[in-house]
Amino acid sequence: MAATNSSLLPADIIESQLATIDLISAMYPSPGELEIPESTTECIEKLRDWCQDPTSTPSKIPASISLTVCLPIADGDKTIQVNISVPLQSESQQPIDQPPPLGYSLRQPDWMSKAEVAELASSMPKDDALEAFEYIQSECVRFLETKQSQALASEGTNTDTRSSGPLVRVWFYFPSLSTRKKRDDMVNLAPGYSLTGFVLAGKPGVLCLEGLSPDIDAYMSFIKTHSWGDIPSHQKKVSERFRETEGVQRVFSGMEEITDSLGERGGQRANRGDMQALEAWLGSKGLQEAFEKVIF
Repeated sequence: MAATNSSLLPADIIESQLATIDLISAMYPSPGELEIPESTTECIEKLRDWCQDPTSTPSKIPASISLTVCLPIADGDKTIQVNISVPLQSESQQPIDQPPPLGYSLRQPDWMSKAEVAELASSMPKDDALEAFEYIQSECVRFLETKQSQALASEGTNTDTRSSGPLVRVWFYFPSLSTRKKRDDMVNLAPGYSLTGFVLAGKPGVLCLEGLSPDIDAYMSFIKTHSWGDIPSHQKKVSERFRETEGVQRVFSGMEEITDSLGERGGQRANRGDMQALEAWLGSKGLQEAFEKVIF
């Protein structure tokens, strides 16, 4: 097998890599926020000297150096560790005019599962350290908010104090429903209230809920208070259009968003097509009457 021929990056590119490390160090000066191994510190100093006088190639420069940042999440109550690899060598035989991207990996915190960490890491920006940090922090905040909402919903619907009575199916109409997080909350919180149904985003948006009447009312109250807490009251436009109360049997096995399954969405003209797709879909489930009462 042929040996890999790697060479030290040009001095100006090395200076750029060192400047990135300096920026990260300036951003996280507090004890415990940034960890730089001694070997990395020694290599940095050797490279700084070389950049001042790059007449001879320094010896024993690794392919990359590493450092670790503990990113504070929300108000700093939680952190997540980001391991950063800074490339110093290249295998390319062509001239290099841009620094190679840094490498990132996440250490699993005790408040996330391996699968959740893997999902977060899969979408991290690769080309900009600051963008990567902002993405990780914002996604972790969103993750914790969703977990908190689910926990509160679960506490509020303890099975020992559950409501009793006949099943109902309630249809809600939104002039517009678009925000991804709000839609995710509608889906994720419903099981805590033993509700099934669907969410359809767009203009208009539709929410269908099957369950006990008190549970549907409690769910909607929680959604408006917590998930929509940052929305001005005049923008929380939702109206109950139809409530089925006689002989209701569950049609939906769970709670889901059906927006994508009804085809691509477009402007105003495409919305009518979406409603036709919704009409056909509901008709296949024996809910044609509901469509006529909710949409028209």
